[in-house]
Amino acid sequence: MAKTYKFGNGTWATKKGSTLAYSDTNNAFKPLPFSFERNSIGTRVNKEGLIEVVGNDIPRIDYKDSTDGVLLLENSSTNLITYSEAFDNAYWNKSGVSETSGFISPDGTANAFKLVEDNLNSTHGIASTAIQTTSSLSYISYVFVKKSERNWVYFRTNIGSAFIYQWFDLTNKIAASSVGIFNDVGVIEYPNDWVMCYVKKTEASGSARQNQWFLSTDDLVQTYQGDGTSGLYIWGAMLEANSVASSYIPTNGSTVQRAAETCNGSGNSEVFNDSQGVLFVDTAALSNDGTIRTFSLSSGSSSNSVRVYFGANNTINYNVKVDGANQFTETYTLNNQEDFNRVALKYKQNDFSLWLNGFEIEVITSGNTPIGLSKIAFDSGDGASDFYSNTKELGYYDTALTDEELEYMTSYRSLNEMVTELNLNAL
Repeated sequence: MAKTYKFGNGTWATKKGSTLAYSDTNNAFKPLPFSFERNSIGTRVNKEGLIEVVGNDIPRIDYKDSTDGVLLLENSSTNLITYSEAFDNAYWNKSGVSETSGFISPDGTANAFKLVEDNLNSTHGIASTAIQTTSSLSYISYVFVKKSERNWVYFRTNIGSAFIYQWFDLTNKIAASSVGIFNDVGVIEYPNDWVMCYVKKTEASGSARQNQWFLSTDDLVQTYQGDGTSGLYIWGAMLEANSVASSYIPTNGSTVQRAAETCNGSGNSEVFNDSQGVLFVDTAALSNDGTIRTFSLSSGSSSNSVRVYFGANNTINYNVKVDGANQFTETYTLNNQEDFNRVALKYKQNDFSLWLNGFEIEVITSGNTPIGLSKIAFDSGDGASDFYSNTKELGYYDTALTDEELEYMTSYRSLNEMVTELNLNAL
């Protein structure tokens, strides 16, 4: 298989404003960089497993869920918590706890706090200053915590005059019982026993909400007799209006916005073959939020293009267009578009096929091929429908591969790899 265009697959090179794709045909290496933009800082998980701040316009290669790294591309989001790490600030109201600083946090520095309970029979926790929310928007609230003498924590927020609650088991690293209705809850594991506990709630009516995190001794326990010495570690609180928990945004006195990212324009007309080829991607969508998110090989517009895109209800869509007319198009429902999926789209005159995770999904034996293919972009080719995702690998082949080659390319190399990539539970 002659791969004439390579990106990712454990090989990454980035600098401000670009990330490198390349061609190495005939043992000659040619740079084919993507143009990259994010007009703000961002954070990633580095190779050491630590959360790291990166500067404006620097692409993020994230190693949280992959030892080989992924290109992380996110839409804009804002942390509405104005003191995300300073739990000793008056912004955080304390109830039955005191805070002690100087503990190693998920970013590797000694800036985490320990919340220590008092010796009263009461609640023991912290609450942010009230934050105004907007009707019909979904909000994600999360915080990084680590067990110590206490290994339970629960979240509480006000809905009118009532409260809703969610408990988390920090030993087993799971979300436990709820009181009230959340859209989603969960625990995400980080190194050194840290976990990120999150809740998602769609606002029925906008109001001033407090984000409250309390220590607990067990599931559904709100108040208990403190001993004056026990506690747990805490760092990095975030509240965002979003459909899914995004990467952490640090704040210190004001809200902070992470700008949307764009990554496009890689390649040239010498790399791509108008008459035949295969476009391959190993990627996971960041959310199943109903928006269109597209990856494309095109002439610089959507009129002549080879496109793969995610849509609503876990669908993956694909099409080949010539002068704006569809030649090969279909929609397929995935088990979960937020898991990694391997997709190969073959185009050739009267010979089109789509392969997904080792299976041939669709074949069409009529149609023309695009004209003037010149670039790959994490959008629809014309700057729309940005492809927000974790992407492990992109590849392009300038010939139409055989079915055996396409099956091999999109299959997993081991049972363990398949279980991991599809987010399955090994029994």
